Amino acid sequence: MDILIIILYFIIGLIALYFGGEGLVRGASNLAGMLGISPMVIGLTVVAFGTSSPEFLVCIMAAFQGSSDIVIGNIVGSNISNIALILGVSAILCPIVIHAKLIRIEVPIMIVLSLLLYALAWGLRIGRIEGGLIFLALIAFVSYSYYAARKESYKPEAEFEEIKKNGGYLKQVGFLVLGLVGLIIGARLLVDSAISLAQMFGVSEFIIGITAVAIGTSLPELSTSIVAALRKEQDIIVGNIIGSNIFNIGILGLVSVIQPIKVEPSILRFEFPVMIFFTILVLPLMRTGFRVSKIEGAVLILLYGIFIFFLFNPIWL
Repeated sequence: MDILIIILYFIIGLIALYFGGEGLVRGASNLAGMLGISPMVIGLTVVAFGTSSPEFLVCIMAAFQGSSDIVIGNIVGSNISNIALILGVSAILCPIVIHAKLIRIEVPIMIVLSLLLYALAWGLRIGRIEGGLIFLALIAFVSYSYYAARKESYKPEAEFEEIKKNGGYLKQVGFLVLGLVGLIIGARLLVDSAISLAQMFGVSEFIIGITAVAIGTSLPELSTSIVAALRKEQDIIVGNIIGSNIFNIGILGLVSVIQPIKVEPSILRFEFPVMIFFTILVLPLMRTGFRVSKIEGAVLILLYGIFIFFLFNPIWL
């Protein structure tokens, strides 16, 4: 296949993922808001699930094509970029205030799940039993979030009341369906073109997965967080990032139940530790005055740049 056609497919796949994720997030978050769920819970669950759906579909398709490196690279790369790139950009646009509850509960859950995934990966294979364990942890998190949401007394915002009055339920379901269709098409184009590019340029599928595919599937998180930052909806930003990382790990668990994933030993020495580093870094970062400042956001982006440099120039390995 001609390289220009492959690149075109890759770009079309990214665009389809972006708009598909936007449609899914918009419909899901509006429906949740109309039902009276708080912005923090929407960010941690509904929006996080919506923005993680590209990772899920890409991983499923890659797993069935035997491309375990793209699966692992996509999840590890997405979790790194969610914290280092997306949280960094969002903080630069709008310093983010952090709720104490998030630091006490959701961030530790993200750290524990990340460490669990890393520990299981040392077997060089994430099978159905290990995947089932990870996925059950995700189910427990969602169940907890739902229970916590029911205990909160939250009045839907005026914009959701207006949508409800105008018979907006059907419209939001339409956004969900169209978004899902866009994600399926985009995921297929992205995976096929990524594998072709890797073969053509002699680059490993893992490198393609942890960079181009990971950033591509993180576009919904990026766009959602940027819009939320410009609107100063800080709960959505933080909930989206933390929730997406939790969902991404759960997604890898579900994919492993369907199709066991192989893990390359080299990934355990660099890329996985970097993911753990950024995941743990979130805790002290958010505890400094219970906010992420513009300077801290710039530091996160700088660290991400250093990670990419060493990824392509592993001079110390």
